[in-house]
Amino acid sequence: MRESPWLSLTLRSARSLCRARFAEGQSQGPLNPSTMENGTGPCAEERPREVQETTVTEGAAKIAFPSANQVFYNPVQEFNRDLTCAVITEFARMQLGAKGIQIKVPGEKDVQKVVVALSEQEEEKVELKESENPAPGDQPRIAVVGEICEEGLRVLEGLAASGLRSIRFAREVPGLRSVVANDASARAMDLMRHNVQLNDVAHLVQPSQADARMLMYQHQRVSERFDVIDLDPYGSPAPFLDAAVQAVSEGGLLCVTCTDMAVLAGNSGETCYSKYGAMALKSRACHEMALRIVLHSLDLRANCYQRFVVPLLSVSADFYVRVFVRVFTGQAKVKASASKQALVFQCVGCGAFYLQRLGKASGAPGSRVKFSAACGPPVTPECEHCGQRHQLGGPMWAEPIHDLDFVGRVLEAVNANPSRFHTSERIRGVLSVITEELPDVPLYYTLDQLSGTIHCNTPSLLQLRSALLHAGFRVSLSHACKNAVKTDAPASALWDIMRCWEKECPVKRERLSETSPAFRILSVEPRLQANFTIREDANPSSRQRGLKRFQANPEANWGPRPRARPGGKAASEAMQERRRLLQSKRKEPAEDPAQRAARLKTFPCKRFKEGTCQRGDECCYSHSPPTPGASADRAPTDCPETSNQNPSGLGAAAEPGID
Repeated sequence: MRESPWLSLTLRSARSLCRARFAEGQSQGPLNPSTMENGTGPCAEERPREVQETTVTEGAAKIAFPSANQVFYNPVQEFNRDLTCAVITEFARMQLGAKGIQIKVPGEKDVQKVVVALSEQEEEKVELKESENPAPGDQPRIAVVGEICEEGLRVLEGLAASGLRSIRFAREVPGLRSVVANDASARAMDLMRHNVQLNDVAHLVQPSQADARMLMYQHQRVSERFDVIDLDPYGSPAPFLDAAVQAVSEGGLLCVTCTDMAVLAGNSGETCYSKYGAMALKSRACHEMALRIVLHSLDLRANCYQRFVVPLLSVSADFYVRVFVRVFTGQAKVKASASKQALVFQCVGCGAFYLQRLGKASGAPGSRVKFSAACGPPVTPECEHCGQRHQLGGPMWAEPIHDLDFVGRVLEAVNANPSRFHTSERIRGVLSVITEELPDVPLYYTLDQLSGTIHCNTPSLLQLRSALLHAGFRVSLSHACKNAVKTDAPASALWDIMRCWEKECPVKRERLSETSPAFRILSVEPRLQANFTIREDANPSSRQRGLKRFQANPEANWGPRPRARPGGKAASEAMQERRRLLQSKRKEPAEDPAQRAARLKTFPCKRFKEGTCQRGDECCYSHSPPTPGASADRAPTDCPETSNQNPSGLGAAAEPGID
């Protein structure tokens, strides 16, 4: 068989390179296939470790990672890792507490005790028992950080990179039996081994090099499942979700991060459907909708195996979303999953949204529950407020996205030990706002959305919240958006309140188009008379205390980092150069004043032709009579010194840059 030209050329180049290396004495012995796959084999240029690596301290871990972008690391996600350590600690306290094991966290004053209500006789028995010397076997078992707990949690980090997260688990979370730090990259595997030895956690952390999906599929048996699975991939976690819901133990914890926010926020609805099984909408509430789409996708994949998810905590922060869910098995509970999902009808004009459940669960409490298809839709073909059409999004999770009891315990632990995490202040702020959110109200509106629709001045947050409270509705903030208004008030009540506000700050109706949403909304008289007097309960506690929810920019160009690649530093420099070249690419370069004056003199002055230009020779446009044929090419232009109006007609089209 004849070889193709490109294949022959490639083989000749490879032979020449190997001969040159061998002749120079650079042979490194037998080749390692795992290193060759990632571009770190003997043919790559070797540099000293102290030159190509950087040491970073985060939490209780000390990590060495390449200065080049060979292994993915983003310091901005320290909040993500701190919050994960706090959540897993409370999950371990809850799981091991049922086995009679107490955990001890560094920095806590003493081991927390379980408080129960005792009768007087039981209290006397307890006092008599405490007065006696307890037997050694009666002492409570305590799990501490850094030691193996035989009945503890088995943790898997599917995409570990440098192993930072796994090492932090081993050094900061008590009650662990083992931590498997897995990554498909051979370079990451070498770094994990080095970092594990550097932090003295080889007895807890087990580095692994495998495809995360295959590793989880190999642990589907009940006895081999993991109690905690952490997935923090680069981009979408969709390829790993099917294996994850099968490899987590009964009641185990599944932690998932999604950084593909452009897809989840509605920029590409068809891509979102292909990855998560739902259509995302461009909405002011896109961040909460992203959380609910991820929860829907997790529950949908778990339902295939007679399992279902129970959300513990769902957070939208910076450029990603993070969900913590527990996975259970139960055929009866799986039947209720359809009634937990909903479609979203959103008006393209005024932004009003309505939810349509996919299923219906009916039945008296304590009796048999009957499941059926839901009836709908909840909207007419045209929006009742502005007459525009509706967009259809979802399905998404329509039940509460937080377990407020669990969130309260995490918040209490962080408040009791604020020095444990570097981002404790922000964790307190985010969790405090979450505890104040209305759990049974999906999505939210924003102040600028409501006022921008009718083109009026924006009321203050306290004024709008007070108006809703005076009207008898509930209202809260949202951790996902600074100026969010989450309320159980219907869209008709919200627009009535905005109509009342517009009467205090009138809008010029003559400037509104009769077909615009603002004109149609304001043409209806409000049925509800709003009261904008500030109420004391309108300002939530988290806002009064000024808790921190959003971090300041930690560094220049912070945000999602480029994908790790064998090229490392060279690829990073190429990306920076590309960003520099593409920066401000739509802006025209500054024009020299002399060149601009000469260019403007080629345009005839419209005022001079009409006999009204008073600038004379000082006019920036030409006062010379036009040559035959030139008048057809160039239209006269208004003199900017004598008119404040923009050029109209052909003049504006011929010179769009003239003021």
